[in-house]
Amino acid sequence: MKENRTHKITLIPGDGIGPEVTQAVVRILEATGVHFEWERFAAGAEAFEAHGEYIPATLYESIARNRVALKGPVTTPIGGGFKSINVTLRKRFDLYANFRPIRNLPGLESKWPGVDLIVVRENTEGEYVGLEHEVVPGVVESIKVITEKGSTRIARFAFEYAQKHGRKKIHSIHKANIMKMSDGLFLRCARKVAEEFPSIQYAEHIIDNTCLQLVMNPYQYDTLLLENLYGDIVSDLCAGLVGGLGLVPGANLGAECAIFEAVHGSAPDIAGKDVANPTALLQSAILMLRHLDEMAAADRIKKALEQVYSERKTLTRDVGGTAGTNQFADAVLAAMG
Repeated sequence: MKENRTHKITLIPGDGIGPEVTQAVVRILEATGVHFEWERFAAGAEAFEAHGEYIPATLYESIARNRVALKGPVTTPIGGGFKSINVTLRKRFDLYANFRPIRNLPGLESKWPGVDLIVVRENTEGEYVGLEHEVVPGVVESIKVITEKGSTRIARFAFEYAQKHGRKKIHSIHKANIMKMSDGLFLRCARKVAEEFPSIQYAEHIIDNTCLQLVMNPYQYDTLLLENLYGDIVSDLCAGLVGGLGLVPGANLGAECAIFEAVHGSAPDIAGKDVANPTALLQSAILMLRHLDEMAAADRIKKALEQVYSERKTLTRDVGGTAGTNQFADAVLAAMG
């Protein structure tokens, strides 16, 4: 019998709708009977107002200590302001693997029923290293960094996951026809790792063609392995196949720490109105439970969530219902029994 231990989790509710969806998800998690101890922290503009830092030192310390965090959406300014909190945390804790399973929820009509995709995105390199400068007035240079180490470890992550979970095929997505050195290195590393996994079919598609193929026939893909920028774009595209970013989970995984997060925005226009859909963060919390080896709790929430969607009686407005955030959470709790 497994010991009933307490999991210390760093909790970042975020801003906008973040605190509302986080509160709903925490209620559901605590109803599983799993013991949690939450260390709550602000990040972004709210943290700067309170502490003079966008990411307080105490938040860094908490993640390093607990090694697991659950994070709501945090607004990132466009074209100026502070750097993305997501990108900063990924770099700080070397969370090199962005993991997004893309599957339909029952009860929601879709042009593409039965989608089952795994998007594995390299999370620390590429264009997101943040190396930009103005060469001369009117000319800006942005540097893309691809390394053998980074490319090899994300490829190995994808293949090891595929092997463990019975996935049959991996596509590396690239633009090596144009970026022959950087994307070429990424492909060479993926090919080398692929040789160690002969039971998994390996293929390569160019990024622009991949986007075309995904919206024409997503069923031809199983697991997608991508560099940082391509993965950012394609993971959102794939979310659109099953209903949008409000429904899919996200995990940022490294050797030491893991951060599970809603991948949608903070939606300040509906903040505080009890209308936000907590599904994306709840699905991320299910991934967190599996990471913590709390499989029974994860399965229990997943079953209840799918029951609520199948019944279609208590869905939020974004998926055709009339329920509020808390009403939806109550329905999931009721389905859990």
